[in-house]
Parts: sequence; structure tokens; C-alpha cells
Amino acid sequence: MLATNQSEKALIFEFSKPGRVAYSLPDCDVPEVDVEAVFPSKYLRQAPAELPEVSELDLMRHYTELSKRNHGIDSGFYPLGSCTMKYNPKINEDVARCPGFAKIHPYQSEDTIQGALQVLYDLQTELAEITGMDAISLQPAAGAQGEWTSLMMIRAYHESRGEKRTKVIIPDTAHGTNPASATVAGLDTVTISSDENGNVNLDELREAVGPDTAALMLTNPSTLGLFEENILEIADIVHQAGGLLYYDGANTNAILGIARPGDMGFDVVHLNLHKTFTGPHGGGGPGSGPIGCKKELIPFMPRPHVVKVGDTYRLDDDRPESIGRVKAFYGNFGINLRAFVYIRSNGPEGLLRVSQEAVLNANYMMRKLAPYYDLPYGRICKHEFVLSGRRQKKLGVRTLDIAKRLLDFGYHPPTIYFPLIVEECMMIEPTETESKETLDQFIDVMIRIAQEIEENPAVVQEAPHHTVITRLDEVAAARKPILRYKSDKVQQKRGEVYEVSTA
Repeated sequence: MLATNQSEKALIFEFSKPGRVAYSLPDCDVPEVDVEAVFPSKYLRQAPAELPEVSELDLMRHYTELSKRNHGIDSGFYPLGSCTMKYNPKINEDVARCPGFAKIHPYQSEDTIQGALQVLYDLQTELAEITGMDAISLQPAAGAQGEWTSLMMIRAYHESRGEKRTKVIIPDTAHGTNPASATVAGLDTVTISSDENGNVNLDELREAVGPDTAALMLTNPSTLGLFEENILEIADIVHQAGGLLYYDGANTNAILGIARPGDMGFDVVHLNLHKTFTGPHGGGGPGSGPIGCKKELIPFMPRPHVVKVGDTYRLDDDRPESIGRVKAFYGNFGINLRAFVYIRSNGPEGLLRVSQEAVLNANYMMRKLAPYYDLPYGRICKHEFVLSGRRQKKLGVRTLDIAKRLLDFGYHPPTIYFPLIVEECMMIEPTETESKETLDQFIDVMIRIAQEIEENPAVVQEAPHHTVITRLDEVAAARKPILRYKSDKVQQKRGEVYEVSTA
């Protein structure tokens, strides 16, 4: 049955009528291939695909309607802590679409893509200066791959010295991908806790390091939004034990022009160009997670590497100690290009201002909300901060409820329940691109929700009320997902029972 109310839009399958098409293709003028002669029959579809048959107009209206349900940084405030969902300047998009960039192919002869190679070389140089590293590789396709690439380099470095070091120390405020990346790199992880001020527990660190220590993975500022006050001492502890320091650059947007990982004692770093340097973020990619390192690790960097020989740029593949290629071609060129445009548009002074305003906005919002929610750490924060909904929990309202109530006011919720060490955590990142008016509006809504919890908790417990889809049974959605549409006719034919959702 077709949906009849605004909150239950029909699925595109329900518009389907036999014979309707939304496309027109020319007659095939090449011989047809015998598919079964190419692929074993067990890999071939045994029945026609159950696809909807609709007109082009119905197709366009359907997807336009769906697009209105999306929330993005171009449509509203998106304070997703740790993910840095900030505005992407449209000049980046314009340059990335220039035919000389958009229509080249990575298999072209190097003498035909000198401009593109120069962009990559200059970007490497600029990121090296920003991070305090001696060399940069732009290959990794995202932050997590940058983590893994860095760890593979660290592993190769130790092995080249005849040392068997397999332990990676990770603070409890780390990004969740850190231990995953270490495991995929064939290394073991050890977690150490934070102290009462949100810093790495130095006593635990001293106990954890030893002859088997490969590296310490550290985000600075951390996911608590706090700068590590003892970073130089931490670096000294790890280095004296023979280990290396890896810098998770997910939060680099807090320190541009202020501090550099290389000056803090880090040996390897990855950056998230789709966060700090305004590549599009979300929706599954593409991303870019370049890595940088000190001179001792340069031999182990991915190959090929963009180099300059005289006035010519080329890809150097003669790197015998390299860990090898980690991405097809040379990374996600379009995202790297966008980052290059962003850096050149801002210049050193502009990048410094980016971080100053991100820090200012976060501290402004943190202090305004502190009277209404618990503030686990009273220190000056950097680009983001964490609040706790502990006092609201005592009234029967969870942080999840608060996040859902925010949807009613048109805001994407902040990150919740992360970092794990903060009870009922909300991690909020306003970024530098939002105006004071936007921050004040969000602050007012957060205060209103806190007051609603005091006066009538049910309003928040049952939220959202005004979205297309209201309160979901999240456990059922996770355990019994409906991942594809099947008509009643097909269900009966196959003897299967499915709930056909029209939402």
C-alpha cells in the first residue's frame, strides 16, 4: 500500500509500473559477449534484477525528495566533535574541476602532467613545513590508512635495525582507529589511562615502555579537546626506550601556525586533508590521509614519491626499502588539490587564524554551556570540548535523548559517548567557520533542552518529534535490518517472510 502521510514517503518500488523507463540508450553496435563463457555460472544472477520501472520525472522527484532529508554543512550547523565538519570553500571545487586537472589520467607520460606533479610536490613541501616533518607522502586515501601506513613504516624501521619491537602504546583518549590500525599492521596494543587533568598518565607510560616498544600513538590535542601539557616529557620517555612517536593528525586544525608535531618530538604524522584542509568530509569519501616523517624514516615511505630533478617533476619509484605502494596511482588527487588551494588561499597568517578562531569558538561555547551540563575538565580547550550529561541522567534522560532532541531544532547532534572515558559524553566542535550568531543559537537550544529535562523529561526522552522519521527502535534496526525491498509476490514465491517497510 502506498504511504499516505508526510512522514511515510513511498519507496521507489511502489511507483513501479511495467514498461516504464527513465533512460534511453542507442542500439548496441558491438557483438554481445557470452557471459557464461567468461564467468562461472555460480557467480551469475539466476533471475532478472528486481529493479523498479519508473519514468525519468518520477525518478528525479524521488531522489530530490530524499536529498531534502540529508543534513550537511551547507544546510545547517554540524558540530560533530573530532570529525571537523566545517565549510568547504567553493573555490576548491572550481579549481578541482578545471579540465587541466579533472581530465588528466595518472597513466599519462610524466612530461604531460608536469603541472599536476608540481601541485603534489609543492603540497608535500607545504605540509612538511606545517607539521615540522622532513618528508611527506600523499598516497594514503584517508586517516585510518595514514595510520596504518605510518605504523608499517615504524615496523620496517625497527626491523631494519634488527630489533623486534611489537608493542604500540595507545592512550584511552585515542581515536578508535588507532588500535585497529596497529592490529592490522601486525602489532600488539597496550592502553594507558589519562590522569585527572586529561593528560597521559606518565607513571603508566613509564611502566609500559620497554625493549619491545615500537611506538606511542598520540593525538594532540586529544579527543578530549585538550593539549597534552607534558608532550616533551612524553617524547623523551618513549625515545629513551627506543620507541618512536606517531602523531594522529585528526585534530591538527587546532594548532596550525601555533605548534608543530615535529617540534613536539613526533617521528611520524598523518593528516586528514578532508578535515583540517577542507576536503569534502562524510558520505564515504574520498578522503586523503598524507603521512610525514623525520629523515630516519624516509627510506621506508611509500613509493613512488614525487621528486624534483632540476626543473622537472617526476615519480621516483627506486626506493628499495619502501613499504611499497599503499594506494592506486598517487592517492586521491582531487582531494589533495583541494587542500593545496585551501593552503594557498589562506597563507601562513590565514592558517594561524583558522586555528585561533576554532579555539576561540570552542572555548566560548564551552563556558556558555558549563552551567547547564557537567564539564569534566575545566581547562582551556582547543578546537573541541566534551560535556557530560551525568546530571541529566539522574533525571532519566540520556545523552542519546539529548542528541535526538537536537534534531527537532534542525541541528546535527554532536558526537556522543566518545571518548569512552567520559560518562554520558558529548563532544562538540563548532569549528572556525561558524558565526557567533550560529553559536549563540545552538547554545540557546542546548540550554532550552537542559531546562526541558528539568521541567518535563518526557519531551526529550521521546524525541525527535518533528523529523520525517521519529523515534526509532535502534536495537531492532541493528539486529533485524531490512536491507532490500521484496514485493509480496516475490516473498510468496520464495516462501520467505519479510516486513516490507514504506518508511
